[in-house]
Amino acid sequence: MAERLVVIGGDAAGMSGATNARRGRPDLEIVVLEKGPDTSYSACGIPYVVGGSVDSLDDLVVRTPQQLRDQFRLDVRTRHEVVGIDLDARRLEVRALDQQRTLHLGFDLLHIATGARPVRPDLPGIDGPDIYGVQSLEDARALLAGVDGRRIRDVVVVGAGYIGIEMGEAFVERGARVTMVDGAPQPMRTLDLDMGAHVAEAIRRFGIDLRCGSSVEGFSPGKVHTADGDLAADLVILGIGVAPASALALDAGVAAGARGAIGVDHRQRTSKAGVYAAGDCADVVHLVSRRRIHVALGTVANKTGRVAGTNLGGGYETFPGVLGTAVTRVCAVEIARTGLNEAECREAGIEFHVGTVEGTTRAGYLDDAETLHAKVLIERRTHRLLGGQIVGADRAGKRIDTLATAITAGMDASQLIDLDLAYAPPVSPIWDAFQLAARDALRVARAEPR
Repeated sequence: MAERLVVIGGDAAGMSGATNARRGRPDLEIVVLEKGPDTSYSACGIPYVVGGSVDSLDDLVVRTPQQLRDQFRLDVRTRHEVVGIDLDARRLEVRALDQQRTLHLGFDLLHIATGARPVRPDLPGIDGPDIYGVQSLEDARALLAGVDGRRIRDVVVVGAGYIGIEMGEAFVERGARVTMVDGAPQPMRTLDLDMGAHVAEAIRRFGIDLRCGSSVEGFSPGKVHTADGDLAADLVILGIGVAPASALALDAGVAAGARGAIGVDHRQRTSKAGVYAAGDCADVVHLVSRRRIHVALGTVANKTGRVAGTNLGGGYETFPGVLGTAVTRVCAVEIARTGLNEAECREAGIEFHVGTVEGTTRAGYLDDAETLHAKVLIERRTHRLLGGQIVGADRAGKRIDTLATAITAGMDASQLIDLDLAYAPPVSPIWDAFQLAARDALRVARAEPR
């Protein structure tokens, strides 16, 4: 009898794991259990469907359950929720939601890809009508059904991170008045405060009423109650962040990792033999600090899922770690970061210098040159590149990939400055913004008293 691999979770890390395991082991029986009705989709695209720049949620689906069955011989079972794992008996307790019955399924190998759950604080009225999260396609369908045929005048977005900003933009595009509330001093908590200030300026310039340093205290029909007064709300979007959906694995005795995520090694193996985990439910190592961290990014989910699947399929693959590189956009302004920010450097005990620059997206003498702000952090003693951030228009965000590559390669500030990067006046200035910021950081470092 063939060995059975059961995959819990049918999105990025789960399906990447299942398909790569199939490539390695044609003989393996592979069962995929997914709590929702969808598999292999881009949740990152949901704000663009809501805003109207993508026609349909169906456009976000990479492979349907039937396509996965046909192309990879996967036994994909949607609307099947795993409610318990017995590692000693190698058996799962599964709730078949549509049939409203419980069944048990044995396994030889297990891949846990349960993702992340949205943070939903215990506030009065938070489970009331017209309050939506946007974690899954199911969430998005509910949101679109809730606004279809209605005139939505006032939208309150709780949280000014990636999802909050993207959903705020989407509802401005739909013609709503948007108020964004966040308890932090500036939006985008993964940025430093000075760079967050540039993001705040862009958000407000776009027409969103951004209220930082304001806490939400509860909800009632048509209102959001904050420490600074009530806000009118026909609709509320929760974009507070996510936490690893790791409880199922931890309750079964799998060891925890960073921030309550599932702990894994460089091959995505958990503490239990034959059990792997990947994606938003698992931890990873940070390439700069070398600490275990939890980061919920689609890029990481796909990569770690591939590593797990290769190993489950009998191959050998490792995952080196992450920098937390991420990019988003509000209107025409792009926001990106990689590596460590100032707070993360301090937490890791790394002494650093900072370089900043206000540059342009192309040669400054061109009429269509746009302003951008870049920042680089370097280690105090070695001048090793630690991290960076950028805020600006006109393709500014993808410049972060140059810095991410340099950090991964272990370069110092001087090596970044000397990189032979492309230049043409309508494409870029003669000095890349991150090269200029690195020069500024070196100037600060060399001026430091010995």
